[in-house]
Amino acid sequence: MKCSAPPAVRGRPREFDPDVALAAALRVFWTRGYEGASMAELTEAMGITKPSLYACFGNKEALFRKALDLYERDKLAYVGAALEAPTARGVAERLLRGALATHCGTSDPHGCLGVISTVACTNEVESIRAHVAARRASSEAALVERFKRASAEGDLPEGIDPAAMASCVTTVLQGLSVKAQDCACRSELEGAVDSFLSIWPSR
Repeated sequence: MKCSAPPAVRGRPREFDPDVALAAALRVFWTRGYEGASMAELTEAMGITKPSLYACFGNKEALFRKALDLYERDKLAYVGAALEAPTARGVAERLLRGALATHCGTSDPHGCLGVISTVACTNEVESIRAHVAARRASSEAALVERFKRASAEGDLPEGIDPAAMASCVTTVLQGLSVKAQDCACRSELEGAVDSFLSIWPSR
């Protein structure tokens, strides 16, 4: 798929690859957050003009939502695999280790795009905060359902609330993201994951 950029001069429009441009926008948002990413930074990274951005992606908010789609598809693929783990503890471990690999890697910005973008959001971009929160709630709901299944199968001890466990895991995930963004040592965060898993409730 190609998008035609409005020509700056007479003649044929310059074409660009929207997938490449979107990947570049994702890195800017991931590094700077939604509010911190200026249109000048976005267009420079994407190699396009503002009119081209608006024509192909819509406004900044629409671009961010498309970047979130790409982020979830390419960077959070481990979430789906985690939910397929045979045990609840295995689900939690895959989620936590997947988050470490994604948010503390060497090729991508550190931290979670969703957390980075909502922590700094002001009331002026409440729609972004609400949109990211809705995505997060959807993911947590899927985790609650998985833990309910684990409870029904006897994989979680009686008295353990699946919703509370899901909330606990997602809270740890968000904490890892914040510390990763602050460039916490990878070994320190791995130690935190190990400690959390060591106190996982067993039958």
